[in-house]
Amino acid sequence: MTAVLGLDTSTVVVAGLAVAGRAPLTAVVDDTRAHAEELMPLVRQLLASAALTPGDLTGIVVGVGPGPFTGLRVGVVTALTLGEVLGVGVHGVCSLDVVAAQWAGSGAPDEFVVVSDARRKEVYWAHYARGVRVDGPHVSPADRVPPLPLGGPGAHLVGEPSGPTVLDAATLVARGLDLPDAGREPLYLRRPDAEVPGAPKSALPQARLGFGRRP
Repeated sequence: MTAVLGLDTSTVVVAGLAVAGRAPLTAVVDDTRAHAEELMPLVRQLLASAALTPGDLTGIVVGVGPGPFTGLRVGVVTALTLGEVLGVGVHGVCSLDVVAAQWAGSGAPDEFVVVSDARRKEVYWAHYARGVRVDGPHVSPADRVPPLPLGGPGAHLVGEPSGPTVLDAATLVARGLDLPDAGREPLYLRRPDAEVPGAPKSALPQARLGFGRRP
């Protein structure tokens, strides 16, 4: 029996579970600031619904972004930790690719763009042709996004969406292992909003040390 867990925290909190011979189970918390509190409860909820334990998992798929620093790392670290503890493989995918796979499976145009909110008046985006990513992911102001049909959770920041605007957990677990490997590191694409401050500068004048002769 195969049992694949899917996690994505690039926007809201998303989890899915695909067990061979069954329809995928999904759970979502529509909150962009509750990843640390809500992700593991969703995982436990899905496993309980399928009458499984963590030890029954045979693989994990995780969206590695792009996304904001704090939320994104929660999903990636959780997936890597579970994979290490359970001894199962972890497959990282670009979160925008998941939305593209949803759209491609429901009659997407030949070319389109998937967009996500990057905050700071910017967006994350990638360009797709026949469902395959051909450019990106990038982070830029909205006016730098190519003028193509739009999908993704940040599409409204660029124009009128014509494709899916949420990442579907069922697609993540059903198609995730077939999507291009995006590695196991979060795709931040820029420096985090919060950084560790450097050492404070002294307000005192620098003293010169010298050694002269003893009198």
